[in-house]
Amino acid sequence: MTQKIMNRRTMLGVAGLVSGGLLLDGGAAHGLAGLARRPAAPDQAWAELREGNRRWAADAAIHPRQDLARRAEVSRRQEPYAVVVSCIDSRVAPELVFDAGLGDLLGVRSAAQTLDPLVSGAVEYGPVELGTPLIVVLGHQRCGAVTAAAHALHEDTALPGDLQRIVEALRPAYKSARGDVDKMIRINTVQAVARLKAGKLLAPRIARGRLKIVGAYYSLDTGQITRLV
Repeated sequence: MTQKIMNRRTMLGVAGLVSGGLLLDGGAAHGLAGLARRPAAPDQAWAELREGNRRWAADAAIHPRQDLARRAEVSRRQEPYAVVVSCIDSRVAPELVFDAGLGDLLGVRSAAQTLDPLVSGAVEYGPVELGTPLIVVLGHQRCGAVTAAAHALHEDTALPGDLQRIVEALRPAYKSARGDVDKMIRINTVQAVARLKAGKLLAPRIARGRLKIVGAYYSLDTGQITRLV
């Protein structure tokens, strides 16, 4: 009984802080300014991501908006400020490499950030349904999927099962890069950006300045993200 009373008091205390706006965002209390302060413009959203990545790369991450109060806040609604289209690689988790919080990012992940109709539909959800102002397509150094695809294409062999679909999706980048894996990663990222920009749901938002699509590259060695396009 005592434990139940304590849990109820804890939750009431969190609710009070949420309604009163007393928990502030930042290193000391990684709290609840997230929804109110969501970057409204694409350039502001990109600046937020760049600053978070600088902290991550410098080993100075603050892990913002990752506490119990933030969880309570976003349980009712979400207003993410960016969609990050990234590889499934375990070393490239968007919330970590951008030092972002719960409810900040919509993550869409596929091998080598390849696109198909289902992936593209997931990407479109943020801007179309939630008004998310930024999409980032994030390639990364030493991508295993790109390396495997490049090897298969060079040897003219097929990968088993649906893995071959990844190979085919990466064939245009392979041809443009002439087999150079790192160039292939970067070219594939730029090509994905171009495909998304041409989408019938996204193109009008870009034209009105409500959406920007950025292509970027993550270094596994340094933790730094650089913009490609």
